[in-house]
Amino acid sequence: MKIRSTLLVASFIAAPALLPIAAKAQPVTGPYVSAGLGYNVMNSRKVESYAINGVSTNLGGKALFSNGFTGEASIGYGFGNGFRVELEGDYFNNQVKKLDVGPNQFVASGNEKKFGAMVNGLYDFDIGIPYLYPFIGAGVGYQFLDWRNVEIPGTGSYINGTPGSFAYQGIVGMSFPIPGAPGLAAQVQYRYMSTIGTQHYKAIEDGHPATFKVGRDSNNMVLVGLSYELFPPMPPAAPAPAPTPVAAPAPAPARTYLVFFNWNKADLTPRATQIVAEAAQASQTTHVTSLNVNGYTDTSGSPGYNMKLSYRRADNVAAQLVTDGVPKSDIVIKGFGETHLLVPTGPGVREPQNRRVEIILH
Repeated sequence: MKIRSTLLVASFIAAPALLPIAAKAQPVTGPYVSAGLGYNVMNSRKVESYAINGVSTNLGGKALFSNGFTGEASIGYGFGNGFRVELEGDYFNNQVKKLDVGPNQFVASGNEKKFGAMVNGLYDFDIGIPYLYPFIGAGVGYQFLDWRNVEIPGTGSYINGTPGSFAYQGIVGMSFPIPGAPGLAAQVQYRYMSTIGTQHYKAIEDGHPATFKVGRDSNNMVLVGLSYELFPPMPPAAPAPAPTPVAAPAPAPARTYLVFFNWNKADLTPRATQIVAEAAQASQTTHVTSLNVNGYTDTSGSPGYNMKLSYRRADNVAAQLVTDGVPKSDIVIKGFGETHLLVPTGPGVREPQNRRVEIILH
């Protein structure tokens, strides 16, 4: 089996094979955009036959192309668990180099320009190395295959046309988050794309209108580019400097309410909603000067993913407090991820009591 076929098959089957052994994936959450430029090695296309006035003649030839360039731009959405989907627009440009017909080989001119759209599904892996995230994916879509003035110089015969075809592709790559630029990452990737079926091009052959039948189009690409997560989570704000202590009456002891969550979830259970309501009522019936909502997770998952999850849990609790009558301006929200464990554990442990939000009334 050829290398490109092996890589294509691997991109389709590797995700389910690797999921049981991979660490938690890099959690791209929400919308993102990406773009890349690269080098395209286009495989030869079969020139199977041509027809004039309904009479078909077999050629058994093939068109060979020079290597060219390709570019793509995408808009996508990440689900926060490694999976993401995207809509891609692409463009290719390759010059026609030679035309083989039987034992004869002719120098040819003209070019092929491809453009179209693909829908891709991808999965990012966290392999435990900072700033290095492999990803794989596959896509389906539609491509237009434009031949412009393809001819053997001096013959007066030339081919033009822009037929379309369904296409598929496999993707293998690496993403490198850029320190100091939240949401921005560099990418390098290999792609194999192929159309299906044959296409028909209009032509002039010996001064007569003709139609050429040309086989599928396939490409090997190496691209480099950038991706940007539009709404990356913000890091916790630095605490304000402590004010100079002054003599004051001893404050009332803080009152804490614990809200627990299911594994990898941020939505409130019925019991959690009841506890939030009790905290809201207590804040309104007692003298409360501040109300802190702090989110935490257990140690299963990567630190980056857990930080985002702790923020989502705290945000949901704060939203329920507002619904229960607590002024939004009185609430301070923080996320601590897998730090400050209620029950000390090692890494990768699903501990229910660590999946919590603390509501602290001061």
